[in-house]
Amino acid sequence: MEQLTVPCVVYRGGTSRGLFFHEKDLPKEKEIREKIFLKGIGAEDVSHVNGLGGGTSHTSKVVIINKSVKKDADIDYTFVQLGIGSEVIDYEGTCGNLMAATGAFAVDEGMINVSEDMESIIVTVWNVNIRKYLQITVPLENGKAKVGGSFEIPGVKDSGAKFLVDIKDPGGAKTKKTLPLSAKSILTINKKEYTYSFCDIVNPFVYSDAESLSLTGAEQNEEIMKDPLIMKTLEDMRGHIAVKSGLAPSLIEAEEKYLALPKVSFVSRPIDYLTSTGKRIKKNDYDILARMVSMKKMHRTFAVSGLLNLAGACLLDGTIPNQVSKIKPLENGQMVRIGHPEGIISIRVQKSQLEERINYVGLERTARRIMSGKLYIPQN
Repeated sequence: MEQLTVPCVVYRGGTSRGLFFHEKDLPKEKEIREKIFLKGIGAEDVSHVNGLGGGTSHTSKVVIINKSVKKDADIDYTFVQLGIGSEVIDYEGTCGNLMAATGAFAVDEGMINVSEDMESIIVTVWNVNIRKYLQITVPLENGKAKVGGSFEIPGVKDSGAKFLVDIKDPGGAKTKKTLPLSAKSILTINKKEYTYSFCDIVNPFVYSDAESLSLTGAEQNEEIMKDPLIMKTLEDMRGHIAVKSGLAPSLIEAEEKYLALPKVSFVSRPIDYLTSTGKRIKKNDYDILARMVSMKKMHRTFAVSGLLNLAGACLLDGTIPNQVSKIKPLENGQMVRIGHPEGIISIRVQKSQLEERINYVGLERTARRIMSGKLYIPQN
């Protein structure tokens, strides 16, 4: 059977992994291009066994990079989320983890001019999906993105070089408003009322209080996944709010086509808990505990776009994360410490002093080039 080939690079960025393509290497025909994405990941199988995905939402990702036509950006970054056991192709959201890898890709592929004696460079990125500017500080070694280092992140065993990721004015990327449905709203599911907050920061997220779901927030992902009622409630919540916010035209399409957004999370006040690896986290070491669902499955860690969103939501008056965390905004910005299934992540964030608006969010990641070569796609 004949197969077509396309140049492809695989990167890990943070706790995600994706297939990276130069825009110039992809066919212009949408149908052929999307076949490359689906077959490259192996999206039609739950296990992704026939492609390079990993059977999870954080490894079923594609990135398209192009030299930017914008005078104030170096590259354009387009993110694509692929399905797990389905042929879903979603361009609506973005991936915060892979933002670090976009900077590495730009350097490693010679899209940015660097010299061998430079220690770092700032790559300015236009994120096509959310129409926001990113600044990625890429550590360098011998003219390439540096890999080795002592910086550690939860969810990745090996330490690495530290990449800084910042998103300017991150609110309203999809709905034009940071809080399009007010700070808190009520949704009725199966005759029970749930209070939620819908925040559009980087990617749109829905937040509910863990207590309203009869959870503490410290449960292991496997335990939650075994409760079909909780998983269905979270998915019903996502679908209804996707329609209410205008992210999906109908409930049926929200359930079948628009699966990637909004993401759903439940949060709780700080309590002592065990990570998925058995490490004990003390309640005094972080500000808010959170779990999230992505593509109908509990996320192994917590999506970076969600960490950025949640840090901002903690500073917005009246939201559920704000009421749970009880964090007060500081004029010059601050760190918000978020507990998730594999540890604690600290996010840089600054709220406007004049309005319910976030000036910037940012964090530190590691990234690694894993392989490059030809991706083979069946013709039939």
